[in-house]
Amino acid sequence: MQLKTLLSRHKKDLALLIGNGINRYNSHASNNSWDALLTQLAQQHLPEFGKQLPPGMSLTEFYDVLDLGLRGQASSKKTPGLQQQFCDLMADWRAMPQHAYVMAWAQKHASPVLTTNFEQCLSDAIGGKAFIGKGASFTDFYPWEAYFSTEELSEPCAGFGIWHINGMQKYHRSIRLGLTHYMGSVERARVRLHKGSGRLSAGGAIHAWDGANTWLQILFHRPLAILGLGLAENEVFLRWLLIERAKYYKDFPARFQPAWFVHTENDRDIGKLYFLKAVGVEAFAVPDYDAIYGESTWT
Repeated sequence: MQLKTLLSRHKKDLALLIGNGINRYNSHASNNSWDALLTQLAQQHLPEFGKQLPPGMSLTEFYDVLDLGLRGQASSKKTPGLQQQFCDLMADWRAMPQHAYVMAWAQKHASPVLTTNFEQCLSDAIGGKAFIGKGASFTDFYPWEAYFSTEELSEPCAGFGIWHINGMQKYHRSIRLGLTHYMGSVERARVRLHKGSGRLSAGGAIHAWDGANTWLQILFHRPLAILGLGLAENEVFLRWLLIERAKYYKDFPARFQPAWFVHTENDRDIGKLYFLKAVGVEAFAVPDYDAIYGESTWT
């Protein structure tokens, strides 16, 4: 299957889940990269650090190690925290053509957009404004009710909006970079999924559970096209959510929604593809990145 075919067949109900691949398309290899930003921070704060991230450690673990090193410095109270520094390094990231035509497609078809990215390139591409949806639980640590759009939505699945799963540059304390951060996100989601009378696992009305006004509503109740995501082992939060999504459909099969993972033919990570199949996500390969982000796919 080609991505263009998928978009055409499911344009009326599809949600997009977009990773950092869209930022790296047609850009220099060292630009728009989380690896490069963390390397910059490490070179600033760890005197013994070399020129690249050490093997045998995930990006999330490395962030926590870096944070520990900064906390141990006497000057740590006089400098911005790592989350703020990370956001500052993204200050000059700009929307590129692919951001514009992918978001134009989503706007045209009223498709919700989930993203693991922190910066606002997707929103900037279409002149989006920030909104906060309903819900008394809003916090800038976990702004899960916040989104960017060209108009206010009655609820997350009601139309086009851009929702940041791992935090957003607008609220620097929301940025989820370390393993500790991911574990916090897991616990926050677990409460909405499995605790209290308003939990999703209770099987009540899908518009009345405790996460109905957050991006979780989209992830559990819309078909997903996943692109630009490596979904490597360090993506523990998103992988866990896909496991929970699969469990939810086992318990409530009438609520099942399909999902597709789009990757290039040179991505042959057998373990990842096996995981995706196990959680009900259909993976399919396309020849190259142009087939994912090229303008002809989206217009």
